[in-house]
Amino acid sequence: MAEPNTTHSLITRIERAAEGHGSVTFLCSAAGNGVLERATWGEVYEEATAMAAGLQARGVEPGSHVAILGPTTRSMITAIEATWLCGAAAVMMPLPMRLASIDEFVRQTRARIVASDAILVVIDGQLVEFLDPQPGDPPIVRLDELIPGYGHNRTARYVRPADDPEALAILQYTSGSTSDPKGVMLPHRAVTANLDAIVRAGRIDPGIDVGVSWLPLYHDMGLIGLLAMPMTTGLDLAISSPQDFLAAPSRWMEWMSAFGGTVTAGPNFSYVLAARSLARMSDLNLAPWRVALNGAEPVDPDAVERFAAAGARHFLDPGAVFPAFGMAEATLAVTFPEPGAGMHVDTVDGRVLEHERYASSSRVGLDNARRMAKLGRPMHNLEIRIVDEQSGSQLGERAVGELEIRGDSVTTGYYRNQLATDAVFHDGWLRTGDLGYLVDGELVVCGRIKDVIILGGRNVYPQDVERAINDVDGVRAGNVIAFGTMSTRGRESLVVVAETKESENAAIRDAIKDAVYGSVGLPPADIVLVQPGTLPKTSSGKLQRSLCKQQYGTGTLLAV
Repeated sequence: MAEPNTTHSLITRIERAAEGHGSVTFLCSAAGNGVLERATWGEVYEEATAMAAGLQARGVEPGSHVAILGPTTRSMITAIEATWLCGAAAVMMPLPMRLASIDEFVRQTRARIVASDAILVVIDGQLVEFLDPQPGDPPIVRLDELIPGYGHNRTARYVRPADDPEALAILQYTSGSTSDPKGVMLPHRAVTANLDAIVRAGRIDPGIDVGVSWLPLYHDMGLIGLLAMPMTTGLDLAISSPQDFLAAPSRWMEWMSAFGGTVTAGPNFSYVLAARSLARMSDLNLAPWRVALNGAEPVDPDAVERFAAAGARHFLDPGAVFPAFGMAEATLAVTFPEPGAGMHVDTVDGRVLEHERYASSSRVGLDNARRMAKLGRPMHNLEIRIVDEQSGSQLGERAVGELEIRGDSVTTGYYRNQLATDAVFHDGWLRTGDLGYLVDGELVVCGRIKDVIILGGRNVYPQDVERAINDVDGVRAGNVIAFGTMSTRGRESLVVVAETKESENAAIRDAIKDAVYGSVGLPPADIVLVQPGTLPKTSSGKLQRSLCKQQYGTGTLLAV
């Protein structure tokens, strides 16, 4: 195990990691040659100091905010490191998930650039045409203009700033799955505290472990967990882009095997795709894999078990599955399970959970039994508790309430948004907006407060409905949204919107009705089948239930 790092500056940690032998391998579209490109962290550091000199020549200094936009490439990762080496905060701009959302992408990108007070926009050349700069907007510089010897860089010399633990390292915009994105302020001390907690709880050894990532760098799990952590510890990393993974999900498993990957992460849907790939693949060795972190969206125990079963013939240890919980407001990681323990499930009475907001123990096979994934215990220097969201009083074990967090890696607030900051903090605790409960000290998350559907006095969690529909033939798994809407009688009713490629959909509708009834004991009041790729999602791929509900109300869903 590596010695603990006591500095609270990313700059110093990057410098130390550059002195080691760790490397980063760029894969597919992330590589300059489109196949594979390897560099030591020391070589990346040398390139980053040269790029930092170019940034400084353009006015970037400690305290500056730099907006960064582009796909995962060697130069993009170098630009992120260069921004930190300047003492500036990186403001990662999301890429569009779908081509149909280009106009919205252009609007949101400019809005975030302006809201973040970025003094410079660093952009991949192929995306320049998508920006719509207005008078007063910050200047734009292409990544290739920051390479040594270009323009400003010919005579520029890098000047190392002083370490400042309180300076912002990251201005992380939330995904906006339930609200408009807000800028989460993360100073160096918060980021380094969470990185230390990840290394400690995950038992990461940079001299032995190998990370593999395809996660977007504009999402906290990709930027912090699988880039900043290797970059500041010297951990070997193999990295590609989300587009490479989505084009061929089997690549993820191939990379884990080829590079002897031990640590990786992805949302639940990615393990669904991985399980399908593993069933068709051969000649893989996944024996070294020990941390398969599942986070960023609700964890489906059935999907996790199918993934573990599919990996068994490829020597995957079932103890590697690693359901966890995190959020941008806590930098990244909030709870981790014990490494090597695999997934632990709490089986509860679903009816009691819905009617009484209490997780009463049950057994698989009994009526209304519902399996909930345990997400581990709080990270080092973080505390969690469950409270009544109305009174704020702390609740006992198995009582369902709002999750609250406090500790070293919690955000200092939302950038230039004091109202939002005041709304989420009280007495030093951060309100998460998530409903959950504790059992034996471990966290179980039930869903978002804003998404809960009240049906006949029951608290129905939309992900339970969506999970049941995901298995219906003809429905695109992971592309289902359930929400509540007021009926003409003033009661909330259940609406389901699902993507399908099928034109004949009567059988699909019947199967959805049966699946929903089997899950929550009530049929949906309405089922809308829409065209593939049209459900609203955030930049990180999370379903946007509130926006979907709005589109349903205005009749703007693209039905098949």
